[in-house]
Amino acid sequence: MSNLVQKFQEYSEWRKGVARALEQYRAWIGGSDMADPAADQRLSRLMERLVDDKLSIAFVAEFSRGKSELINAIFFADYGQRILPSSAGRTTMCPTELLYDDTIPPCIRLLPIETRSETQSTSEYKGQSHVWTVLPLNISSGDGMLEAFKQVSLTKKVTIDVAKSYGLFDEEDPDAALEVDENGMVEISQWRHAIVNFPHPLLKEGLIIVDTPGLNAIGTEPELTLNLIPNAHAVLFILAADTGVTKSDIDVWRNHIGSGPGRMVVLNKIDSMWDELRTHEEIETQLARQVATVAHTLALEEKQIFPVSAQKGLVAKINKDAPLLAKSRLPALEYALSKELIPAKQSIIRSQLAAEVTEITSAQQAIINSRGRNVVEQMLELKSLRGKNMNVIEHMMKRVDAEKKEFDASLIRMQGTRAVFTRLSTEVYTSLGMDILREEIRKTREAMEKSYLSVGLRDAIKQFFAQVKLNLIVSNKKTDEISEMMSVMYRKFSTEHGLALSAPMAFSLEKYIKELEAIEVVYQKQFNATTMLTNTRVALVHKFFDSVAARVKQNFLQANKDVEAWQKVVMAPLEAQIREHKAQLKNRMQSIQRIHMATDSLEDKIASFEALQSEVDAQKNSLLALENKLKAALSADLNALRAAA
Repeated sequence: MSNLVQKFQEYSEWRKGVARALEQYRAWIGGSDMADPAADQRLSRLMERLVDDKLSIAFVAEFSRGKSELINAIFFADYGQRILPSSAGRTTMCPTELLYDDTIPPCIRLLPIETRSETQSTSEYKGQSHVWTVLPLNISSGDGMLEAFKQVSLTKKVTIDVAKSYGLFDEEDPDAALEVDENGMVEISQWRHAIVNFPHPLLKEGLIIVDTPGLNAIGTEPELTLNLIPNAHAVLFILAADTGVTKSDIDVWRNHIGSGPGRMVVLNKIDSMWDELRTHEEIETQLARQVATVAHTLALEEKQIFPVSAQKGLVAKINKDAPLLAKSRLPALEYALSKELIPAKQSIIRSQLAAEVTEITSAQQAIINSRGRNVVEQMLELKSLRGKNMNVIEHMMKRVDAEKKEFDASLIRMQGTRAVFTRLSTEVYTSLGMDILREEIRKTREAMEKSYLSVGLRDAIKQFFAQVKLNLIVSNKKTDEISEMMSVMYRKFSTEHGLALSAPMAFSLEKYIKELEAIEVVYQKQFNATTMLTNTRVALVHKFFDSVAARVKQNFLQANKDVEAWQKVVMAPLEAQIREHKAQLKNRMQSIQRIHMATDSLEDKIASFEALQSEVDAQKNSLLALENKLKAALSADLNALRAAA
């Protein structure tokens, strides 16, 4: 088992451990008299986030760099043969995602290239099953799987006009003529996108492998540029050891990848340097020189360059040849991936979960502490009645009644704040709503259709980004107003009625604003303002905007979901403590009334409160134990999991 596979399995076990602790905590809350729909909803969302957590690795290269062979060597060597087709020339003709969805049988879903003539992006087509060609995948036959995978690399011949309409032929390109055969036809991929649903152990645990075609496809398929590559947790950029960094490699690196976290460069095919006429030292010197050159060209540190032989590594794994595997240097790459990628991913999701877990558990602890405090106060109040006459008891009844009236008056004033909360919550959607966004997209498309000049096209899209960003900023200001208002209300109830309330749950749309800015940067890189747009490039701009619109829609949809979820829970801790305080005031009044009416003996009532105190203490201990277990599961590291196993 490779270090990468082992680390990913450990990461999967960590997620399962957190999920179990969350479910135990949620079940206890749900089965107690502290059940709270808002807290349950938040815990449910955390569970969903763990289940839906994915880790994607994108493999990017020009053709004939050995990219598919590298995927075979890292992930599929246990099958004893190649799973992805790997041969000279192009084998990956369209973007391919390898993942696992247990709701459908193993299959390969293929999106016809003809969909490029429509305005929808690949992401939007993913929800339309009738559009895809579906091929069954016989996972019990290695040969059968290999044959099915070959379908991904199928091509077809089309006329130049058709290729241009798809944005796949640029007549201004000096090399374009080389793509046209003697019959005036152009060879293009038969498919626009492929999704392989394959029950590989790692894919079952949430790994997604993205196999990309060469520069031409990366430049013409916006889904890669806008979504799959930027959102990948790791990007492996594969070069050939004998050629180093070519001009097209530099274009891919600068325009579509760039340096950043999770970016690694693989210098593949080092076996081409294994020459019996050279000494081992000479080969190592030559390889070191090539690594230094690549690092300098791409402005990276040499430790980010990984020389390997994917082919020899695959053969070594299949034949269980340890010396050849070591010579292939594949384990060093797998170790680097496992060391950098998986702990970084764990850290991200841990910090996201920890913040919400702390807020949820703090709110529950505040309620149980408030309950315990009220029980103690009532018990002391009852004990103070020993030996007192009726006048004292009547005075206490009046005091509790005054407290209740004062609290009720606060609740009436709170209704006014609720009305403002409702108004502001509605106003958030006047700039964030999906209908508003759809209208902006429609207006932009209309402006683009009317413009025949490069400047007009760019201005229309520039205006779109400016307006959409303004809408997010306006909505963010509204959520800030809500947060400030809620903070005032929390402080007021804490001060006036002794409720143990911390600050309300914070919220910001800032990350969605940054996401929008990142999408705009990708667009600007793709269509540099200094470059005049040819007819083919104009068609590509239209196609690119379709994907931009789809990506912005996804951004807004998630922002809407998060705002809605936040609005539902931001008042929950306050409402929970208000319910608790009302119940305690009612209990106090009833206890004193029964004693006043001599329907309950004072000593019996004190004894019942002492029993209640023991019960609350037991609840508090159980809740604290579950909270500690949950936090321990979150903070566990992968090495500890390995030791425990």
